[in-house]
Amino acid sequence: MRFRAYSTDSEGELSSDDDAKRVDDEFDPAVKSPPLTQRAPVNLTITSWARDRGIEPQKMHVMQAALFRQPEEEAAMKAASQAPQPRRKASVFAGLSRKHSRDSEGEGLRTELRQRASFAQDLEPTPYRPTRKYARVESSASAVTGTEGAFVDAGLAFGRSFRVGWGPGGTLVHLGTLCSPHSTPGNSANSSILRKTVVPLVAGLPAQAGEHASKLLSHHLSSSPIEADEDGVPFANPSRGLTFSSFAALFPITDRSFEACLFRLGRALFDPIDLRLAEPIGVDIRNRVYALRRKAALSSWLQTAVAASVDADLRENPGADWAFTAFTLLSGNQAEKACEIAMDSGNVKLATLISQYPGDDVFRDDVRTQLNVWRDWNIDAHISESTRRIYALLGGIVDNLEGSKGVGLEQCPDLSVPKGLNWKRAFGLHLWYGEPLESTVADVFQAYEQHWRNTHGEVASPVPWYVEQPDRDTGLVPWKQASSANPPDALYSLIRLYADPACSLSTVLTPLSFNASPADYRLPWHLYVIMSRCLRVRDFADRGNTGIAMGEDAVDASEDDEPSVEGHSPSADLLANSYALQLEQQGLIQEAAFVLLHIEGSAGRVKAIKELLGRSAALLDDWMTRGLVGSLKLPLAWINEAKAMYALDCGDVYGAYELYLSASLYNAAHDLAVLQLAPDAVIRDDLELLRSLFGKFLDHPVDDWHVRGKVFLDYVQAMTRLEELRDYLEELNTAVPDAAEAAELDHLARFVPKLISILPDVLHDQSDVRHKAAVAEMTTQLTTRLDRVRPLAIHQSPVRNTALNDGLRLHNIRTAAYERFLRTIEAA
Repeated sequence: MRFRAYSTDSEGELSSDDDAKRVDDEFDPAVKSPPLTQRAPVNLTITSWARDRGIEPQKMHVMQAALFRQPEEEAAMKAASQAPQPRRKASVFAGLSRKHSRDSEGEGLRTELRQRASFAQDLEPTPYRPTRKYARVESSASAVTGTEGAFVDAGLAFGRSFRVGWGPGGTLVHLGTLCSPHSTPGNSANSSILRKTVVPLVAGLPAQAGEHASKLLSHHLSSSPIEADEDGVPFANPSRGLTFSSFAALFPITDRSFEACLFRLGRALFDPIDLRLAEPIGVDIRNRVYALRRKAALSSWLQTAVAASVDADLRENPGADWAFTAFTLLSGNQAEKACEIAMDSGNVKLATLISQYPGDDVFRDDVRTQLNVWRDWNIDAHISESTRRIYALLGGIVDNLEGSKGVGLEQCPDLSVPKGLNWKRAFGLHLWYGEPLESTVADVFQAYEQHWRNTHGEVASPVPWYVEQPDRDTGLVPWKQASSANPPDALYSLIRLYADPACSLSTVLTPLSFNASPADYRLPWHLYVIMSRCLRVRDFADRGNTGIAMGEDAVDASEDDEPSVEGHSPSADLLANSYALQLEQQGLIQEAAFVLLHIEGSAGRVKAIKELLGRSAALLDDWMTRGLVGSLKLPLAWINEAKAMYALDCGDVYGAYELYLSASLYNAAHDLAVLQLAPDAVIRDDLELLRSLFGKFLDHPVDDWHVRGKVFLDYVQAMTRLEELRDYLEELNTAVPDAAEAAELDHLARFVPKLISILPDVLHDQSDVRHKAAVAEMTTQLTTRLDRVRPLAIHQSPVRNTALNDGLRLHNIRTAAYERFLRTIEAA
């Protein structure tokens, strides 16, 4: 830091610019310390009364300069603040991180130092400079368009060629070998061999997965009217009638599959229910009845869901004792059958206790007292484990039953009551036995979650169904799950979604919770539509201002009011795109388009559907086109555009031209007509074809019409009229036409040379030999026919010689020489 002494003399500034420059040149902070400067002398005009009172002169001087500034001092400080600052040699650009930086981004580009003369002068705030904004543009507006062949820039010419991308039908086009981030590939990616890989998105047979998807989507389509939104884009808006009950009705009553259980659980927890209460009933009572009805519905569903597991355990242990059988039945809430088993085995007292299930608090206290007596007297060591587990359930003990602390034959270990049960039956122990009757579903869920998280494997965790019941054919599961991946069962997540109001769909709609494939979004998407768009009870966390109610308010909502999308959720659009890609891979194009109709943003919906149609253009036959236009109400122009791109890729240029016209894409059709079709028509001298090609654009505006497509119509008109005028003059056998024909000849004499001059700009592709041949043919025809009626028109026009071939140049030279000869004769 540099210190400099300032003088308060009125003679001038503290230091001149030359002195400051000299000090800066002589001082280098990196080499030596700054030179010492002399302190300014103290002003001798200090009042004598200050010295008489023992005040230090220097201190008095500072106080006088700070508090009672003199006019001359004010002028000196003002002059010092206005003096130009000396240039500093230290570079401020050493810390910049990139070439084109801005001070508003914190890079420190401002080289001037902002100083002030005193604290009385305020610093002006730094002006706000917004950061650069970047926006995504369409491919047609990109700077890369038209320069893909610039081989001088390899990154521009080949950059997209080495990028992994999705092809038609979910085909992945890539270089090298697909591998995980931690594996070592066998082949290098630095090769020119392209590979096409079909990544399996479903776990199982694709045909079977397609049937299941079509079944659910058909029902979904029947309850989802498709209407145009504010932007005129088709939009699928599911109705309120699309509930879990409607999906559950698609499965037979005897169906115990995972999908059937999922929709039946949703029906028990989220579908609207009729409380059948009178209007004067208070809110507290209604909420209490609502909670009990939900708990009863969950209990009924759970008893049905675990019935198959209970029967399987009984079949696997045919020789088990009566106590094991009774406990197994009790774990499935089959108390009546358990009571009959106890009666048949002669245990009348235990059957009496089972018949009193679930009992009140007094009943449970009595059973627990009996267990304590057995433990204190070491009697539990002589009772079977199954019998102790039955008494534990009746006493409300669903975790660990403490054993006696005896030794020898009287030693009884602690007993884990839910040991050997799957997670649904362990959860049922808390629902049916552990919690009191007045407890809610949230209380039961919290008790079970704390139980399995704190026991470290003694209680079954909520693993997905495919882990609990692994498929015998391991070849149907191509995905290898990581050892650290522990997704919860979707049924457990659905119960959690009801029990925890703070839980969102973002945390529960994980594909691995529903299926063994991490890319199977079929069931998560259907659950999202039902929960968010139809029932409106829960939504994704990234949606803003949803206004979705939870609880009885959602139940009492009018069924006539259609749900409206409030805010925007990127997760919802991503989920729809993922499911649509899965359907596209299975060849279900109509179903994929229907799923994409649920995308909330109009621009994103149009883009996604058009890309789908473009990738699947080869499959758009008449039957599929009728389905897309009739059922899904897609504009026919979108389908024709996809067919046009496919026809162009197959080499059918004229078919693509007609399809673009039918899709009202006149700019694309105009480009094809100018660059592809017109050269062939010119070479074949087919003027009617040229008139037919470009006459369709007269009523539709296209870009650069007057300097591109209209040129060919003008060429046809000039060729036709020049021939007609020549025939007319030959019939009259005179070289002097009438006034109308003379005016038209003068116009053509001026217009044809201009037309010839712009032809190279219209057909400008020098790599296409057809363009060169067409320009030469048009130039020759126009020059020849104009020369027949006006021999000197081309010579007098400013047409470049490079636009003419050798024959025309020679003819032009002869015409010019002949003209000069005539002028010489006339002058003589």
